[in-house]
Amino acid sequence: MIVAEDINMKYRQVLKEIVALKNISLEVKEGEIFGLIGPDGAGKSTLFRILTTLLLPTGGKATVGGYDVINQYREVRNIVGYMPGKFSLYQDLSVEENLRFFASVFDTTIQANYDQVKDIYEQLAPFKNRKAGALSGGMKQKLGLCCALIHKPRVLFLDEPTTGVDPISRKEFWDVLKRLSKDGISVFVSTPYMDEARLCDRIGLIFHGGLLDVDTPNRLIGKHDKKLVAFRARDMYRLLKDIRKTPGVYSCFTFGDSLHTTFEENDFPVEEFTLSLKEAGYADVEWRDIKTGIEDYFMMLTNDISDGTGY
Repeated sequence: MIVAEDINMKYRQVLKEIVALKNISLEVKEGEIFGLIGPDGAGKSTLFRILTTLLLPTGGKATVGGYDVINQYREVRNIVGYMPGKFSLYQDLSVEENLRFFASVFDTTIQANYDQVKDIYEQLAPFKNRKAGALSGGMKQKLGLCCALIHKPRVLFLDEPTTGVDPISRKEFWDVLKRLSKDGISVFVSTPYMDEARLCDRIGLIFHGGLLDVDTPNRLIGKHDKKLVAFRARDMYRLLKDIRKTPGVYSCFTFGDSLHTTFEENDFPVEEFTLSLKEAGYADVEWRDIKTGIEDYFMMLTNDISDGTGY
C-alpha cells in the first residue's frame, strides 16, 4: 500500500543546507500497522507530509495505493486519511459540524460511512454539540480520527496521535487501530512511546533523517547483542560521565532512574567495576542485568552517530 524508494528531502537556508531525509526506502503492506520511531527532528513528520502529498521531495519516488504521490496526488488524497501531530480541526465548530464538514469535502455523509466510524462516533455522541476546542485531549484525538476515517480511506497516516493523551485514551485508541487493520486498512503511525511501538506489526527506526532498521518489534530486540546493565548511585550525573569515560564501555544513557550501560565485550567484569566505583567515593552503588527493550537497540544503533552523548 505504501512504497517509498530513496526519498530525500533538503531545505536550503542562507548559509547552509538542511538534510531532513536521506535515502528513505520502506514498504507498508495492506492491513499492516507500521510504526515510525525516532526523536523530535528525526524526519518523521517530513516523511508523512511527502507521502500524503503535502510536500514535494527533492529526490526519490513514492506510491500510496499504487498512485504516485507527485503525479497522481489527487488520487492519493482520495484514499488516505491523515491526522497531523497538532490538533487541526475547526475549534469553533461543534463535533457534529466538523464531521459533516469533512464528510462533505469528500462528497459523502456521516450516515453513508457510519459503519467505519461507529465505535468512535458513539463515544463522541454525548458531546456532538460541544465545540471541538472545548473537548478533552482524548476526545479531540477521537474526533480527529473520526474525521480522518469519514471517507473510508485505504491508508491511514497518524503523526504522533497520542502525544499528551491520558493512558486510558491511548489504550482505547490503539484498540481502534487494531480493529481497522483487521478490516484491511493500512496504518502508518509515528509515536514517541515505546510501549506503543510494541503494538505495531513492524517498526522503522529513524534518526537524523536516516532509516536505521526495519523489522518486527521482537526481531529488533533480538538484534541487540551486547551485555546490558543498569547502574544506580546517589550522584547520577557524575556517574554517567565517569561510566562513559571507562575503557570497555560501549554506551551509557539515562533511562528513568538508572543508567543503561552496554559494553564492548560481554565478559566485562561488572562486579570489579562496581567495586572501583565505590572506592572512587560513590554511595549506594547498585547494578543489575536487565532485558533489552526497543529503546536499548535504538540507542545502540545511534551510539556511533551521536558519539555516545545521546541526542
